[in-house]
Amino acid sequence: MNSKYIQNTVLLAILSFLLNIAPADAQEKFFRAIGTPHQPEVQVSWNRYYTYEGMVDIMEKIAKAYPELAKMESIGKSYEGRDIYVLTISDFNTGDPSKKPAMYIDGNIHSNEIQGTEFSLYTAWYLTEMFDELDFIKELLEDKTFYINPSINPDARNDYMNQPNTPHSPRSGMIVLDNDGDGKAGEDGFDDINEDNHITMMIRKSPTGRYIKDPLDDRKLIRVAAEEKGEYEMLGYEGIDTDGDGEVNEDGIGYYDPNRDWGWKWQPDYIQRGAYKYPFSLPENRAVMEFVMKHPNIAGAQSYHNYGGMILRGPGAEEDAETYNSEDVAIYDEIAKKGEEMIPGYRYLVVYKDLYSVFGGELDWFYGGRGVYTYSNELMVSYLYFHENKGRGNQDEELKVDRYLTFGDAFVDWDEYDHPQYGKIEIGGFKKNFGRAHPGFLLEQDAHRNMAFSIYHAYHTPKLSISDVKEENLGGGLKQVTATIYNERLMPTHSSQDLKYKIERPDYISISVAKVLAGMVVNDEDFNKVEEQEVNPETIKVKNIPGMETVKVRWIISGGRNYSIKVDSAKGGIAEWES
Repeated sequence: MNSKYIQNTVLLAILSFLLNIAPADAQEKFFRAIGTPHQPEVQVSWNRYYTYEGMVDIMEKIAKAYPELAKMESIGKSYEGRDIYVLTISDFNTGDPSKKPAMYIDGNIHSNEIQGTEFSLYTAWYLTEMFDELDFIKELLEDKTFYINPSINPDARNDYMNQPNTPHSPRSGMIVLDNDGDGKAGEDGFDDINEDNHITMMIRKSPTGRYIKDPLDDRKLIRVAAEEKGEYEMLGYEGIDTDGDGEVNEDGIGYYDPNRDWGWKWQPDYIQRGAYKYPFSLPENRAVMEFVMKHPNIAGAQSYHNYGGMILRGPGAEEDAETYNSEDVAIYDEIAKKGEEMIPGYRYLVVYKDLYSVFGGELDWFYGGRGVYTYSNELMVSYLYFHENKGRGNQDEELKVDRYLTFGDAFVDWDEYDHPQYGKIEIGGFKKNFGRAHPGFLLEQDAHRNMAFSIYHAYHTPKLSISDVKEENLGGGLKQVTATIYNERLMPTHSSQDLKYKIERPDYISISVAKVLAGMVVNDEDFNKVEEQEVNPETIKVKNIPGMETVKVRWIISGGRNYSIKVDSAKGGIAEWES
């Protein structure tokens, strides 16, 4: 056997060996990005929006893929009969989710404010997918529960997506009202003249027009100076006078505002435009209210709206300002200011001071009626485009976005049409899914940042521990047991509003032992100042366990060496200790 043959044989053997034992990683097609699921069980594209059916499909897949972390349930029906679904996200193996401090999240109460659904879904998806990858998420779901309701308004969500609309319609649900007072309901809505599923603008050449097309960009209409003559007049949104009353688009879907229907400081329509019949007269809101009432463990809440890049807290109206006292505002401030750091371009604001007055808003009901620390984030802000916060509706910026970032996809070019009332017109303008809604390439980043803010909020719902138990032998078979209960997070077990109106039961601190002779709250251990509870001394009722503070309790007991201590708080969860 010659040496060349042996050499070739050895080389082939080595090559074959290397091919066969190549590590699995060498075949990997992905390299994991920090903070993102590597190979998710549930594949979702977060650069697009989902109809109600698409939303339900994602929720079902999450619940099926992670049965020990996610449960899907219908909490009621919409006006048109769609199920309003909630995902409960928690580590079911570490206790009953209803006994853990909970964070409630919802979106899409205004149907055209669509991305709250995707942001809510992203949160459920991220928590379940990262449970086994990140210790922080694992520990979070061991301690906390998330109730995630991606769309309060599923009927009109689908209408917004599937039917011709503007970026601002429909804001309401799908109950049809007589908006123009002619005795007929919904007879003169939008008409999609050019059949592109967008309601854009109508313009017409006119000898008395006040606008011209910009010579540098004919997509843009600019108003001429007072002494100059224009070429075009603005006719409003695309439509036809279908009922012959001389008005266009005056009687479409709505108008009522689902965010004026909540049972805190509610006002009728003549005071608060958009209010419906009475608080919780809308079936969708009523379903949410009933769910929240059944879940007293909800300690924090987040509602997603658009537009403006805002982290909002109440009150909605100046008349309600005294409801938010300084202790609770300090907690709101601490969390929201961290949110401003997490979400570039977003500002922390107070509704009535910095926006407008709102009566009967969801934000105020959650806090005023249930004592739950609640924010409403107005999603999307122009800062995300070019890192310049020019505000919504800046036409120059939006046209620049369409030219350089969306390459013409955001704008319908002007085109001529024969209108039955106006004659020859032009139709064009920005599409319904631009402006308020994120372009796809910005969606996932902002979803993640807003989710991180909600997770930070959830993290600071109460976390109770029994940090120190001391025994003192009193003689005669009696012991004095003193326990320190520590709240490790910012939020107290009862907000000031909760305490003021006695919304939730007290916290119970109990000892299990043969006999309890006395029970008391220790107000000052150094000077032995105590407040005895004469009835049922084994279970001490405590009004509140403040955030980042302790409460001390004491019992005089007899009989048995072993005993256990338990803290049971509706919003603070369960903590246990055994001797």
